[in-house]
Amino acid sequence: MTTPSEAVAAATVPPMPTGAARWWVYQRERFPLVAHGPLVAAFSFSAVSFSSLLRREGEFPAWQNIAVSFVTALLFFLLLRIADEFKDFEDDSRWRPYRAVPRGLVKLRELGVVAVVAGIIQVVLAVALSPGLLPYLFLVWVWLALMTKEFFVGDWLKKHPVLYMVSHMAIMPLIDLYATACDWRVAGVPAPHGLIWFLLVSFMNGIVIEVGRKLRAKESEEEGVETYTALWGATNATLVWYGAIIATAVLALTAAWEIRFFTPVAYLLVTLIGVTAIVAANFIRQPTKQNARYFEPISGIWTLIMYLSLGAIPRFLQ
Repeated sequence: MTTPSEAVAAATVPPMPTGAARWWVYQRERFPLVAHGPLVAAFSFSAVSFSSLLRREGEFPAWQNIAVSFVTALLFFLLLRIADEFKDFEDDSRWRPYRAVPRGLVKLRELGVVAVVAGIIQVVLAVALSPGLLPYLFLVWVWLALMTKEFFVGDWLKKHPVLYMVSHMAIMPLIDLYATACDWRVAGVPAPHGLIWFLLVSFMNGIVIEVGRKLRAKESEEEGVETYTALWGATNATLVWYGAIIATAVLALTAAWEIRFFTPVAYLLVTLIGVTAIVAANFIRQPTKQNARYFEPISGIWTLIMYLSLGAIPRFLQ
């Protein structure tokens, strides 16, 4: 018997493209560069800039440092997507057959080859910029491999969704550590004092995005798709998201203090906190599909502005 979601999926699946067009469709559906590119650029550039500001480095970061940070970070997020394809293949085949891999657009074996090529590029870039980056690269790889295997306690983690989320979001500060190392490690100095606050901001931004993309109206819930609204209810899930916003703001202010950019960030955060409060309040009052659609884009905008305010903007101004 065909479920309603399967019927809708079958009706909306486009004709199967061939050749190189398959990969264009895959990136558009599963790793849209238009959406990810600017966010990763802000993330990586700000990481390098924040580190140089902590070191009271007066010169603008070298373009090589920024380029390696950006390309490597973008490939990290691509590897995260590919790891999810492997990890979720059985569930996707059962509940979401319309997705790229279950419907046969690309094969897991092909994605495995892409992952190997991405890893080789990361190694080559690290060696070219500074071999001292390799331990930080491998650290991210190890955590990613553990995530793919659900830390060998997958069933237990799924029964504890908060721990599941925390264990997976922990890769964000590790990626950030590598990105910042493209400044301080390349300069041959220890990690600068105050770096921890930027890493914690990355962790909490990951929480904001993760929760924000899984807040849905009741009529938008899909069978087999785990969302925080289904798990905790619309009100509690929204409060968790907004709590993550507030926590990120506190950490960002602490990070801004370290680079002597507290006041501009404080003004900016007051505005952003007000906007996100309106989004949260509207959904709590009326948990409709119309109100739910703002969470994911506003989470991305919040994260983008957060990184720019802690790295790129003060670097240009100072």
